[in-house]
Amino acid sequence: MAVAQAAMPVTGTWLSADGGTKVRVSDCGGKLCGKVVWLNEPIDQSTGRPKTDKHNADAAKRTRPLLGVQVVQGMKPAGDNKWSGQIYNADDGKVYQANVTLVSENAMRVQGCVLGVLCKSQTWTRAD
Repeated sequence: MAVAQAAMPVTGTWLSADGGTKVRVSDCGGKLCGKVVWLNEPIDQSTGRPKTDKHNADAAKRTRPLLGVQVVQGMKPAGDNKWSGQIYNADDGKVYQANVTLVSENAMRVQGCVLGVLCKSQTWTRAD
């Protein structure tokens, strides 16, 4: 029960740093998960159709719509207002080790890393 309570403030809908994507973060059995629920530009300009997961390493997933894709995966509590797990980047089709830190009620820092040393961070803002 303590895990679920710790994760409650971070649940909700978050807007990515570039303003292009909204992700709904939920408690999934004591871990955080999150799916794409909105795209600022939902239509692929090159095809005129809804954007798909075209960069996914798994060829079978490249035609699935980006809306509904789980991008926050299995984030476990890692301290006060911190979680650790994986994040999927649809821009390059790769999964990264990631950390999420709730820095305020309306701001969350998302950091993805390659090999644990090459990291990139951005701040998502609460959208609900």
